[in-house]
Parts: sequence; structure tokens; C-alpha cells
Amino acid sequence: MWRDRVCPCFWFGNGNRHDGEASEERNPVLLVSGMGGSILHSKKKEDKWLGFDTRVWVRILLADLEFKNKLWSLFNPSTGLTESLDDDAEIVVPDDDYGLYAIDILDPSWFVKLIRLKEVYHFHDMIDMLVGIGYKKGTTLFGYGYDFRQSNRADKLLEGLRSKLETAYKASGGRKVDIISHSMGGLLVSCFLSLHQDVFSKYVRKWICIACPFQGAPGCVNDSLLTGLQFIEGFESYFFVSRWTMHQLLIECPSIYEMMANPEFEWAKQPEIEVWQKHSIDEDVSVNLETYGPLESIQLFEAALRNNELWFRGIPHRGLV
Repeated sequence: MWRDRVCPCFWFGNGNRHDGEASEERNPVLLVSGMGGSILHSKKKEDKWLGFDTRVWVRILLADLEFKNKLWSLFNPSTGLTESLDDDAEIVVPDDDYGLYAIDILDPSWFVKLIRLKEVYHFHDMIDMLVGIGYKKGTTLFGYGYDFRQSNRADKLLEGLRSKLETAYKASGGRKVDIISHSMGGLLVSCFLSLHQDVFSKYVRKWICIACPFQGAPGCVNDSLLTGLQFIEGFESYFFVSRWTMHQLLIECPSIYEMMANPEFEWAKQPEIEVWQKHSIDEDVSVNLETYGPLESIQLFEAALRNNELWFRGIPHRGLV
């Protein structure tokens, strides 16, 4: 039967069994998102009772405005955290639906669902597939979304992952967890494994990585630090966060710098940046195409970001670089 052949990574049992009976024999699955793969809410710090949140990532309508007002941040060397410039608000990740809500459809508004904007349907199809073959939310299926602005070594992120693993382990009756991580989520899991090997061994059975940048993601880093990332292309991009607005956040995120290319790795093709540079000697002006490798590109990034100022509500701020 098709359900027994959907994915060779998991055993789904006999196709003739009832879903409830088969579900009891499954190890729980924890889905871990990557860079930009979690919904982020802005919440007023003094709002302890009403619980009113504003979704600032991802959103299509009023995206750029809300992003600037509530998500623009600066790295704080004293805390090691990227902190919102809005002192009255904190950035939180919703934990609804056993953590799956934050990594499912990243803009769950009726408008996005109506036009089915595939770029923000993150883990949606995988969640639907797993539920369709008998995985049960809250028993054998969980999600972990996190504040991807922070370092993958941040205590808060690692503690959140530990708590989610423990929850999945206990909810399934003491069965070890199968982790599926996407992109930068693999670096988070890798950091957790390095720093908490005992906990990892206790709770994890399998770890499956999808497109994890273990040796770096130079293309992503180059765009993030020089031009900003564009998550949505085409006409829809006019309703989304602009490249420049995204750039002003990403240069303050330690997680981006943790994905810089490993210069000691034996790349099939060495990562390079090619830049047209203007040079003036006396009155002679020349323009040359210059190439920068993983180490040389650091100087390029420093030069590009050295004088960067982030204007927030009319006040300039100098950041990480």
C-alpha cells in the first residue's frame, strides 16, 4: 500500500492496521525549521493578561512597515542576543498546535490561504503527509520554531529544543524522537548535540537533515550581508519585506555569521564573490572585476558595513560591524 512506501526513513507499519493502533508503535517526529522558517510575534512586555501579539514575520500585508517598527534589532555584546529596538516589545515564537503552527504556513492569514502563496507554505505539506499516514499531533508529531535572529548556541534556543525533545519523548510513552531539520535548523541541532550529548543520546533515535549548511552557506551569507535576502520573487514581492529592510536586520543576526563558508573545507568549487571595484590613481580611473574567496570576503563585508546606520524612529543606531 502507498502509505508503506511514502518515506524509507520511517516504518509506518502494516497498511491494514488502524491508524490509532499503528500510531502507538511509531517514534515521535520533531520538525525543526531553518533561517526565516518560524513565525515571529511582537508582544508588549507589560501585556501579561490580554496576550495580544502582532505577527511581524511572516506577513504579506503591511509587511515592511511592521517589520521596521517591531522586528528591527541590534546585537547586544553584553547579553550575546539580538534585541529589538522597540524597548516596549519582545519577540516571541507561538507554540500553538504543539509547535507546528509556527512552522506550517508562515503567513496563515485568509488572504495567503486564498491565493495559496507557496513560498510561505513551509512545513505544511510534510505535516499533512505525516498526519495523513497516522502521525498524531501532540503524541507523535511536534514542531520547533525558534527566534532565528539569535546564535545557534544561544541558551534560550538550546533549552527550547531540549524541552521540546523531552515533551515528545514523554508524550509518546518514552519512545525516542526522530528529528527532521531543515537548513539552518541542522546547525541548531548540531550545536545541541555538541553541547548536550547526554541529553541528545537520551531522547533522539534518528536525525535527518535537509539541506543543512554544515560547511556554510556562502550564497545566503553574501546576499544577507551585501544586498539582503529576497524570500519571495515576482509580483508578490511588492507586498513583502524589501531586500534593504531585511538586510538591516540580518547584519545584526549572529546566526548569519555562523553560516559563513568554511575556508578549510575542500569545496568542489571554491566559493567566490566577484565585485566590480572602482580605483583612482592620480587622475586615472579604472574599474576592475575583483574576486574574493572565503577569507578575503571578510574584508569586503567589513568595508561594506563599516558605516552602516540603522535609522529607527528618527534616531540613528550603529550596530554589530
